[in-house]
Amino acid sequence: MAIKSLDVQSLNIPFKQAFVHASAVRAMTETVLVTVTNGDGVQGIGEGCPRRYVTGETIDSIRDFIETHREQCMTFRSVQEVKQWVAEYASIIDQNPAACCAVETACLDLFGKEAGLPIEALLGLPSLSSQFQYSAILGTDNLQSFEKQLQRYRSVGFTDFKVKVTGRLQDDIDKLDRLHSSKDSKLQVRLDANNLWSDVESALSYLRTLPGRITAIEEPLKVGDYDGGRLLVRELNIPIILDESFLRVDQFALIQSDLPSTWIINIRVSKMGGILRSLAVAKRAKEIGIPIIIGAQVGETSVLTRAALTVANSYRDIVVAQEGAFGTYLLEHDICEPVLMLGAGGGLAPEALALKPGLGLSLRSV
Repeated sequence: MAIKSLDVQSLNIPFKQAFVHASAVRAMTETVLVTVTNGDGVQGIGEGCPRRYVTGETIDSIRDFIETHREQCMTFRSVQEVKQWVAEYASIIDQNPAACCAVETACLDLFGKEAGLPIEALLGLPSLSSQFQYSAILGTDNLQSFEKQLQRYRSVGFTDFKVKVTGRLQDDIDKLDRLHSSKDSKLQVRLDANNLWSDVESALSYLRTLPGRITAIEEPLKVGDYDGGRLLVRELNIPIILDESFLRVDQFALIQSDLPSTWIINIRVSKMGGILRSLAVAKRAKEIGIPIIIGAQVGETSVLTRAALTVANSYRDIVVAQEGAFGTYLLEHDICEPVLMLGAGGGLAPEALALKPGLGLSLRSV
């Protein structure tokens, strides 16, 4: 059925507490909601999170992209037409991935609802099954706040943690000391430096001082410093997680000759340009043996949380961690029903979504 309208609006949902890391401080969401509606009033919803420091996008650039491509996108009638558009306009989408993500996800949701099929069945992928396990995220707050947050996570059974590095050495030592003090053999800790260091020597000096066992370090150097990353891996014997430094499938050419244990790719659906492009990255990663993290932009609503489940479910065997699903733990409110958010120990059970058409979400008043 023809798409009768394609609308875009920004979402400004306050956080319950500010989220801090080395690249930004956020007090509310910076995200865009796209809705597509057919002649029967059936609505598909999509979301994109622009990040100037990751892809160069802004709320305004997403609006501009959608205005430019609105008429063409409203001609879509099938998944195949969306796939053709994503392939044909790859170079433009490379510059506007969050915008593409919002439009693509909304169309796939609509087509799934029209066909009465979950998005996985629509795309020929495995049905959602078994629990998804999420990581705890510890930001760069002061030590007192860090300890309270850590205690809450530990009290409900979290064992997998991502810790934001501040660049304040004693602060980071104190926080990691607190984290490792439990002596829990199941504890998994990775660091996120958000491109903190400009050279390998500075990064090595800092990281070697930190206590406890670290399983991986995310974006320690400038964006795209693959050679520096290789040196760090050689010296520290832990993999580098590529986030801002890996946005699209053609970047495998820069890393595929390395040992697979050198890298982990953080797949954030909005950053990658949508579900289809995320699946392509995960597929190639599996082919060459590189593990992945299914990541999230801070402030995502349940729309992107749901979209990420499609990718995580299809490539469970190479997923080493999953991030996000904070829902109303972080947001003052969500825009969807049901609200998708992690539970005790970081688990999220997908059974309620497995048979629902499209994304399986309904939109509340925004």
